Amino acid sequence: MGNTSCMFCTCVEQGNIGVVERFGRFEKLAEPGLHIFNPFAGQYLAGILSTRISSLDVRIETKTKDNVFVQLLCSIQYRVVKAHADDAFYELQNPDEQIRAYVFDVVRALVPRMNLDDLFEQKGEVAKAVLEELGKVIGDYGYSIEHILMVDIIPDPAVRTAMNEINAAQRLQLASVYKGEAEKVLQVKRAEAEAESKYLGGVGVARQRQAITDGLRENILDFSHKVEGTSAKEVMDLIMITQYFDTIKDLGNSSTNTTVFIPHGPGHVRDIGEQIRNGLMEASTAQINVE
Repeated sequence: MGNTSCMFCTCVEQGNIGVVERFGRFEKLAEPGLHIFNPFAGQYLAGILSTRISSLDVRIETKTKDNVFVQLLCSIQYRVVKAHADDAFYELQNPDEQIRAYVFDVVRALVPRMNLDDLFEQKGEVAKAVLEELGKVIGDYGYSIEHILMVDIIPDPAVRTAMNEINAAQRLQLASVYKGEAEKVLQVKRAEAEAESKYLGGVGVARQRQAITDGLRENILDFSHKVEGTSAKEVMDLIMITQYFDTIKDLGNSSTNTTVFIPHGPGHVRDIGEQIRNGLMEASTAQINVE
């Protein structure tokens, strides 16, 4: 619904304020409601202003400190101050153009002192600076700046592409670092597991050999006590012959088809025993000479 009026009365709707003149001179402000005028006394309604919040979008193109051309989209929300509606009515003929001009002036004075990255990080500071400067000027003309929003910052397309490529390269580099660290940890853990496995395997082999040695010693002592006149050497030769034939038996019972050619005969067992004893004696002699 619009504001209704006739020659003698006018209805000003809520959210608006009227300007009343007498013989072409400002007389008073008309609040929302019904107002009666005396046209014979030169009184009439000169105009109506809206006191609702208005929004103005301003697109500004400027250059940053690092020589990058950008477009900034600002949204200015302003309204008429009721107490100074006469100033808004008489002082500014086109408030949108005046506000746009002041925004251009402030932004183009501030942004060239900032790098592109700083502009993205401090766009709230830019909006605050515009609000302070614009509020000082526009307030004298009966308008109040409610909010200024820096809606968007749009760099040149080539710059946007370069920024995206830099960001992608940095993320790939960071991913490579994390991947390398993960592989490093995996290799360390694998090496530790392998070392632990070899250690435990060595302990097992040592215990196995110790058990074999203890068993042989007990067999030799037991055989020497039960069969009189036998020496430890003869018992050892007998045990080695027994182990030799057990080994031949195990090879024959193997499920694989591998063929192994080895010298065979009891004399060969005796030769092996002599080689072992000679090796032990030579080792003992070498140790005595070193001491």
